Amino acid sequence: MSFECIDDCKLEDTGFSYTMSLIQGKYKIFILYTLARFGVVRFNEMRRYIEGISYKTLSATLKALEADGLVNRKEYPQIPPKVEYSLTEKGESLIPILGDMCDWGDAHRD
Repeated sequence: MSFECIDDCKLEDTGFSYTMSLIQGKYKIFILYTLARFGVVRFNEMRRYIEGISYKTLSATLKALEADGLVNRKEYPQIPPKVEYSLTEKGESLIPILGDMCDWGDAHRD
């Protein structure tokens, strides 16, 4: 990895900035981690896995992740409605980064 002088860099034009724009937010990484760990997950299951997230926040965050191409949403035409979420190929490509974050946290927490 090479670093440029900070004076010569526009942070918003970097890959780092793009990556952060996709995963920043209080719950996005939790959702991606949950989908990586459990595979296909239904909406209410996701709420149980991520304590404290509201219905509205989970819904909005899943929509944002879907719009960014990180999450698939599959809706089944039945009553009651059934919706399942999973990672896209693009979303799966982030999982090694999340794994590295987990490893770093395990190595550095007290």
